[in-house]
Amino acid sequence: MKLARYEVNGSASWGIVEVGAATITPVAGSITDWGPRYLADGRESLVVAGEPVPLDAARLLAPLEPTSKVVGTGANYMKHLERLGVTEPPATTVAYFKPMTAIVRPGGVIAYPSITEQLDYEVELVAVVGSTRIKDPKNGSRDLLGYTVGNDVSARDAQSPIGGPDLFSMKGLDDSTPVGPWITTADELGAPSHLDVEIRLRVNGEERQRDRTANMMWTLDQILEYLVARTRLGAGDIVFTGTTAGVGAEDGRFLEPGDVVEAEIEGIGTLRTTVGRREI
Repeated sequence: MKLARYEVNGSASWGIVEVGAATITPVAGSITDWGPRYLADGRESLVVAGEPVPLDAARLLAPLEPTSKVVGTGANYMKHLERLGVTEPPATTVAYFKPMTAIVRPGGVIAYPSITEQLDYEVELVAVVGSTRIKDPKNGSRDLLGYTVGNDVSARDAQSPIGGPDLFSMKGLDDSTPVGPWITTADELGAPSHLDVEIRLRVNGEERQRDRTANMMWTLDQILEYLVARTRLGAGDIVFTGTTAGVGAEDGRFLEPGDVVEAEIEGIGTLRTTVGRREI
């Protein structure tokens, strides 16, 4: 099943997306209400709250609530690390928070702030928590509602004055992180322990990234165990799971104003955004 957050006439709702019919059927409540119930009872837990709406009449929003926690993780595809000069796998993943102001809706515009000249793209599988709290840290994927597509746009030239990257400037920029177009539930996409779907990204139609989630070094359970040892995760919170090879930092081909960026994950959909003009 595919679940989206959308807006009609200025009112935001959640709904069930029927891709073939190009409709979205509203459901009652928010993901924090029905997410835990869905994990227990499936589709029957969703209460229809109106007639289907044509998709082209709805404005898709990022599939998370304004109160959701957004966590990024990295160092998860060895091919990407090797192209950046890393020869040995790291001991653990790394993580960081993203502010809600960073989120960009499907079809939206990625900002190009004046503090960077190296705006980079990173397609990522994004896990969506469904339970009120992850109960078993070693098996946290049991509490996932599903997955969506993310583009963890980064300011690659953001450096700390005391050495190393400035993650606040690199990963927390306003209007820098597209998410969507909707959530595909875990029971549709596949078991987390055997999740093997293709991820890819195109810039102006040219493919820049392609890999499969089976090549992640850290499993979803390992990522979630690392995170919940440090912060609580609950219904509606989302977790970026790292990007693969092909980013601009590898060959110097960074994003430019006007670029059309399409991040796509098999079984979920395509997240299409454009890059805005460079701020002065």
